[in-house]
Amino acid sequence: MLDLVISTSGKLVEIYEDKDNARKDEISNHLSSTVQAEIFPKFYDRLKEIRDYHRRNPSARFVSATDDFEELLKEEPAIEFTGEEAFGRYLDLHELYNEFINSKFGTPMEYSAYVGTFSHVEKMAQNLKTSRQYREYLEHILEYLTSFLYRTEPLQDIEKISAKLESEFEEQWTNGEVPGWESKDPEKESAQESVIDLDYYTTVEELVELGPEKLKEALAARGLKSGGTVQQRAERLFLLKHTPLEQLDRKHFAKGSHSSVSNATSNGNNFKDNLKKEIALMEVKMRRLCELLDEIIVRTKENAEKKLTLTYEEMEAEREEEEVQADSESDDEDQQIYNPLKLPMGWDGKPIPYWLYKLHGLGQEFKCEICGNHSYWGRRAYERHFKEWRHQHGMRCLGIPNTKNFNEITSIQEAKELWEKIQQRQGLNKWRPDLEEEYEDQEGNIYNKKTYTDLQRQGLI
Repeated sequence: MLDLVISTSGKLVEIYEDKDNARKDEISNHLSSTVQAEIFPKFYDRLKEIRDYHRRNPSARFVSATDDFEELLKEEPAIEFTGEEAFGRYLDLHELYNEFINSKFGTPMEYSAYVGTFSHVEKMAQNLKTSRQYREYLEHILEYLTSFLYRTEPLQDIEKISAKLESEFEEQWTNGEVPGWESKDPEKESAQESVIDLDYYTTVEELVELGPEKLKEALAARGLKSGGTVQQRAERLFLLKHTPLEQLDRKHFAKGSHSSVSNATSNGNNFKDNLKKEIALMEVKMRRLCELLDEIIVRTKENAEKKLTLTYEEMEAEREEEEVQADSESDDEDQQIYNPLKLPMGWDGKPIPYWLYKLHGLGQEFKCEICGNHSYWGRRAYERHFKEWRHQHGMRCLGIPNTKNFNEITSIQEAKELWEKIQQRQGLNKWRPDLEEEYEDQEGNIYNKKTYTDLQRQGLI
């Protein structure tokens, strides 16, 4: 839509500038006559020429913006929402919630509490933040919030907001004013940290993925031997995860490199600062996105708290109410339909004629106790319901087969009494499929299994 606005504006500018004098010539052609009465005949003559041209050349018609949008609407929608998001009304943070409570830096809590506190990362201890798991968690949050903003507010310039945050962040980080990272003293950092932060990795295989060059640089910075295969280098470097550099066996050090421990410590401090700075920037971006989505976050928390107090039936009723409300909002004309007799709606969305309402007896109510006192309006719906799932389920709960013997019976007591009489008359305590199981031929006639089989053998069916 923005591209279309820009291109249309460019065409309008060219018309106004009128470099080829086409606009000027056309206006002078219309106003060439001194008699004002001749202006309108010329206008309509010109209009007739244009219509004749487009009638002869239908492919040369002007393609409007509406045509483009209609074509786009016919395609599959590119913007999708989960059921929890309700077309952008709420956030769906369940995956992030599960990742948080199952992590080392997370704490067990309810989903509703997490929605209200997931953006308050400045309260978390710094030693819990400098880990690979926490960084991946922040990346997932930023990815989801950015995606949600793109889907709900497509005109929001997120790149511009991010660039502005980065420029402001540099000054705040230099002055130590970033929330949650105010107290950063390099002298308090551990002397055993490596150029590659080993807290960031949990297995040797993860270090292998860094490649031979990075491993060689990290080992050389610590004064360790940097030769061997990638696997050997990774294993040698991984020893520092649980063993301080000073206590490491000297066979792992390169010749004349015992004095490199202090250099490694200095490089480790620089890497640690860079890692902290990167994580702090991600937190700043996340807080800014949460500010933009503040109303939706509050709404999501209220919805999560509300769901904790609802039963399943209440949740279903609320969902149906929302669907009805959405349908009514999408068509204002339906709200203005005059229907004082409360007639049912037809296929066209309008009340059916009153004579048709009387013909089908839709004003007559039939209640079925077996269906849970459900009401059926009209004789046709009442007769049809004996073969529908609701009545079949009710009969199944009573332990009675839903055969044609029980048609027109809607009382539970009557159904039980009839079933007892049938059992006494047949002298059986259980249902016999050969006599009670129903079969239907192509014409819709119903037979029991025995009769159907006999007729089929005789070739009558």
